[in-house]
Amino acid sequence: MHRAGFVNIFGKPNAGKSTLLNALLGEKLAIVSPKVQTTRHRITGVLTEKDYQIVFSDTPGIIDPKYKLHEKMMGAVKSALEDADVALLIMDARDNADECLELFASLKLKANSILVVNKMDTLEKPALEALLERCREWGKSKAVVPISAIQKKGLDTLLQTILQWLPEGEPFYPEDTLTDRSTRFFVAEIIREKIFHLFEEEIPYHTAVVVTQFQEKHTLTKISAEIIVTRETQKGIILGEKGKSIREIGSQARADIEKFLDRKVFLELHVKVRDKWRDNDNYLREYGLI
Repeated sequence: MHRAGFVNIFGKPNAGKSTLLNALLGEKLAIVSPKVQTTRHRITGVLTEKDYQIVFSDTPGIIDPKYKLHEKMMGAVKSALEDADVALLIMDARDNADECLELFASLKLKANSILVVNKMDTLEKPALEALLERCREWGKSKAVVPISAIQKKGLDTLLQTILQWLPEGEPFYPEDTLTDRSTRFFVAEIIREKIFHLFEEEIPYHTAVVVTQFQEKHTLTKISAEIIVTRETQKGIILGEKGKSIREIGSQARADIEKFLDRKVFLELHVKVRDKWRDNDNYLREYGLI
């Protein structure tokens, strides 16, 4: 008997959705940072074994939209709600449980769901047991599974629980498929991740990254990318004094891109100002956000 299906991950910003996707796949597909709303796209990762294929989707954190960009992000969440065979509802063990459960109830899921309590290592045993009991009392999920995605604890139990509710069926993708996203997409995401790590406050949220050139030469891959910001002052911050900041972005990003591609990379970065790009359908389309 072979099982195959779509398992989509939902939760508040920073609950650990991307970390969980990466941990389940054993590969870094989704970028992560301590800041909320890092994920803007629905990212698919395919886990294939002899008896099953699970197509995981990491989705943006559930928020109240303030820009068209946010609306598109929530559109990705909505489509994932509609095509899930199994939904993983992930919450941070330190968050307000009642608020999280209320949010999950508001999703009006039709698919079977598993309530995943992440960051279990942050609570003492009595507090964790009380939280798990509260989650079980909620009664709207098929199971409650405590995990620590970052420490890879509880993942085997979670996987076995998923398989209980995964439908029978043939694989959707060839067995060597890891994702449906392009290499260019992941290169842009790696650059964006460095911006999230290197800059404070609002800068990362005003930033998009577009790969404008991806040329595989004999000895290396030549990549050019544009970092899009909304104001001239932000351009100055991204560039830094005498170009120091953009060189640091490039240095860190190039190291990760070389690991990802497993070959040498020449990376060239430019900064462009696009006023109010987050509210402009044309720009959002150009930057692959629609």
